[in-house]
Amino acid sequence: MNLYDRIANHEEKIGVVGLGYVGLPLAVAFSRKVNVIGYDASQEKVNKYLSGIDVTGDVGDEVIRDCNVSFTADADQLEGVRCFIVAVPTPVQSGNVPDLQFVQSASRVVASKLSKGSVVVYESTVYPGVTEEVCIPILEAESGLKCGQDFKVGYSPERINPGDKVHRLENIVKIVSGNDEEALDLVSRIYELIIEAGVYRADSIRVAEAAKVIENAQRDINIAFMNELSMLFHEMNIDTNAVLRAAGTKWNFLNFKPGLVGGHCIGIDPYYLTYKAEDTGYHSKIILAGRHINDGMGKFIAQHIIKMLVRQQLDFRNTRIGILGLSFKEDCPDIRNSKVIDIVRELQDYGISPLIADPLVDSEQAHHEYEIELTEMSSMKDLNVVVVAVAHQQFLQMGISDFDGMFHREQSKILFDIKGAFSKSQYESQGYTYWSL
Repeated sequence: MNLYDRIANHEEKIGVVGLGYVGLPLAVAFSRKVNVIGYDASQEKVNKYLSGIDVTGDVGDEVIRDCNVSFTADADQLEGVRCFIVAVPTPVQSGNVPDLQFVQSASRVVASKLSKGSVVVYESTVYPGVTEEVCIPILEAESGLKCGQDFKVGYSPERINPGDKVHRLENIVKIVSGNDEEALDLVSRIYELIIEAGVYRADSIRVAEAAKVIENAQRDINIAFMNELSMLFHEMNIDTNAVLRAAGTKWNFLNFKPGLVGGHCIGIDPYYLTYKAEDTGYHSKIILAGRHINDGMGKFIAQHIIKMLVRQQLDFRNTRIGILGLSFKEDCPDIRNSKVIDIVRELQDYGISPLIADPLVDSEQAHHEYEIELTEMSSMKDLNVVVVAVAHQQFLQMGISDFDGMFHREQSKILFDIKGAFSKSQYESQGYTYWSL
């Protein structure tokens, strides 16, 4: 009986290494079909899962309580596992250089438990070549086994969209690849257990790696173009959203919007691609230009807030600014690489300490990540400026009277609606000074 059949018959376990925004839903989904061990190096995180608490906020506490995943921070529990899926973060270091320490560490953990006939699948986003040039050598050196001869390796890039309740793991086509045809077939069949939308068999591991990074690079570049248009139209005193609504009446106009582009995917993956490009001697023009624009949007917004304060003749020392939202995207608690913090830091450079509220974000995590203290929504009072930085549904349900209650009664009401989520005409008719990208 082959490895797939043994997994499907609950005679072998799948070991998911890394239980964050990618690994957790993956482990939960597989646990509905087969036996799963979910391993994470963080005992604190594992304790939360064992207590039925979803630290990602994406799967749900009830699902965690009811799932059949064997959560552990003890690598010895992976002993005997012959199917490993690695789903650890791949951030960037200072200078936007890829940081592979987590995927390297995970590879060493897996290698210590590797046996003949095993398969290791990587889901972490990397530049083309990492699986074969970085990960496989670690697996071979640490285990003493030979890839292709003693064990198989595959790559299946994650496509999870945190906070998205429509596009979920199971209904997004899964790209799969393997080091040879046998590996490709095995990896495909394993993922077909949970992926209802089906799998796409890529020509090679490098093709699959490249496909992942260009998905996010493409989106990054398109948003960068919108952000550049926004900067241009502000100089020309033209409403950007009005322009996009007009242009959107053409059937083939791409419906991208300006905004803050952060997070652990779109804000990082293009750097993985350009890093590899530099390594091959090619100097990126478009990709890095897009990143440069998007990385500067927080500062651009903050400077427009400052300009507004100057025009309103407000004293910086006594100005109260409230920022709604800290996560990197709407309806998601993830604050990794959030560009909202760029607005905060720029305002702080001008001597302004804004109040920041985000009901979805864990206050301890905000303090640990950015050394800021979150404010309760009920404390957002007597403000001069309100900045809706993240379009959470909770914020979108607020009406004019809700915003009225946040402002100082005797001064003008300035609303910075970053994504243009509210009606400009409606708020201006109520005496607001309104600004959006």
